[in-house]
Amino acid sequence: MDFGFTEEQEAIRDSVARICADFDDAYWLQRDREGGFPHDFYDALAREGWLGICTAESSGGAGLGIQEAAIMMRTIAESGAGLSGASAVHINIFGLNPVAVFGTEEQKQRMIRPMAEGREKACFAVTEPNTGLNTTQLKLKAEKRGDRYHVNGQKIWISTAQVADNILLLARTTPLDEVKKATHGLSLFYTKFDRDRIKVREIEKMGRKAVDSNELFFEDFQIPEADLIGEEGRGFEYILHGMNPERILIAAEAVGLGMAAINRATRYAKERIVFNRPIGQNQGIQHPLAKCWAELEAAWMMVMSAAWQYDTGKPAGAAANAAKYLAGEAGFNACETAVMAHGGFGYAKEYHVERYLREVMIPRIAPISPQLCLSYIAERVLGLPKSY
Repeated sequence: MDFGFTEEQEAIRDSVARICADFDDAYWLQRDREGGFPHDFYDALAREGWLGICTAESSGGAGLGIQEAAIMMRTIAESGAGLSGASAVHINIFGLNPVAVFGTEEQKQRMIRPMAEGREKACFAVTEPNTGLNTTQLKLKAEKRGDRYHVNGQKIWISTAQVADNILLLARTTPLDEVKKATHGLSLFYTKFDRDRIKVREIEKMGRKAVDSNELFFEDFQIPEADLIGEEGRGFEYILHGMNPERILIAAEAVGLGMAAINRATRYAKERIVFNRPIGQNQGIQHPLAKCWAELEAAWMMVMSAAWQYDTGKPAGAAANAAKYLAGEAGFNACETAVMAHGGFGYAKEYHVERYLREVMIPRIAPISPQLCLSYIAERVLGLPKSY
């Protein structure tokens, strides 16, 4: 059993870190204050080919695995870019996996290659205002008329919709009362984002101002039949192929952000002199930081285990949920501890840790809550009855 990185993985980490070094703390502080998508950061990663790290070589990517992608996403977050940097490229890494698995060869070339090469941006629209994570109850309607689907309804918490060229959309094509199973009747589309038919309203939020979150309002939005992925009515099944990678990658980002916070707090604890000694000499500062480091390292082992299970074709659901849970909690604890280690200065924006604390709420909440991760493990691993 080898816990070390391969030479290729070390090269990935070093190359991504080199790119991130050009985008310093001042850059991300400015993005946090002013907002605005970090196009230059996105373009820098695209030029080096990193946006297609998991995309097949035949579709313009590097053909690597989720293990390598996890290393990349941790490196981005750990550089100080945090979730603002990671979320800017997050969907490029895994988002079109359903197209890669179920799309036609024509769709793969038309849809995936521009994303892998960084020429197009996309958003992923699943969640709705009144359904939350109960995806089988989605109501956004796509009605087929001739060779086009006419879409009406709402979506919410859709990231990057302000800058997206395309949209990966899950919509109901068969009414819920007409299907035999609740998971049936939903269809998946990947199509152009028509701003004349989709109204976008940005949601003001706690952190990650650089990467927008939005409500979408569809008014007779039309999708060509050629943009349907796979078979009509099987969209719920298809999006499952992106869920485990997403949970693994956001867990990696949580570890990276937590490590950024601990590294910054450790430097501060060495430099800050109170009562004629560095505060880092006090166990009241040392022990919480050391505990957070241990928790983050343990979470990282679970992230890499889940990524390895996914890459080798093993059932990865339990490991992906465990990684997401452990990393979300460890990342939050680390960022909170970093603020406390700074004392009053931890509340000041110029020290950055308050930004980390605001951003780390994202991998704790999304794409599913820690409670649902535990419910999955309780039901699928421990065999306990479903609680909801």
